[in-house]
Amino acid sequence: MKKEIIEWGICIVVAIIIGILIKYFIGTPTLVKSISMENTLIENQRLILNRISTRIVKEIPKRGDIITFEAPSKGQISYVEADFSRPVAKYERKFPSSLAKFVYYVLEIGKESYIKRVIALPGEHVQIKEGKVYINGEELQEDYLQEGTVTDSHGGVFTDFVVPNNCVFAMGDNRQNSADCRMFGCIPLEKIESKVWIRFWPLNLFGNVK
Repeated sequence: MKKEIIEWGICIVVAIIIGILIKYFIGTPTLVKSISMENTLIENQRLILNRISTRIVKEIPKRGDIITFEAPSKGQISYVEADFSRPVAKYERKFPSSLAKFVYYVLEIGKESYIKRVIALPGEHVQIKEGKVYINGEELQEDYLQEGTVTDSHGGVFTDFVVPNNCVFAMGDNRQNSADCRMFGCIPLEKIESKVWIRFWPLNLFGNVK
């Protein structure tokens, strides 16, 4: 009986470790919890996230990709605080121990993430003006937006800048109801968690997300 209990215990531990590794490195299901990506993604839809591209391959996302990333520690940067020469979101969380850091980053307990669309890539000049987005002086065609969508600062200060190296600029499709890079700055590649891959609920919308 003692041997059997030990064997079951080992099996359970191994299964938990494998589950954590799959969730962290391969993919994981998630629930849409905000309206910031409407009408592309609706609240309470269920998705599968692809983590291979960020955790293993470490590729730079493409423009138009929908990604998830760790929420910045400061969600709104004022004009006085902003560094327009390097408009990067602030990540200043401190952890009391290595275990606390592991729980936050690997087990993702208590961790907040955002889901947004990549708009601009490293080295590109972004301008938000006249209700539209311009990349390197050319208007960005955004067919995924709902007709009549206006893109403005939405209370943010980052509307005319160059995306720093190893960063991306991302916004929600629901431009008037999205806390995004306009408010807190560009996202370092190392803070990107995954790329949205498949929507599996509701079943009538099952398939790749674009």
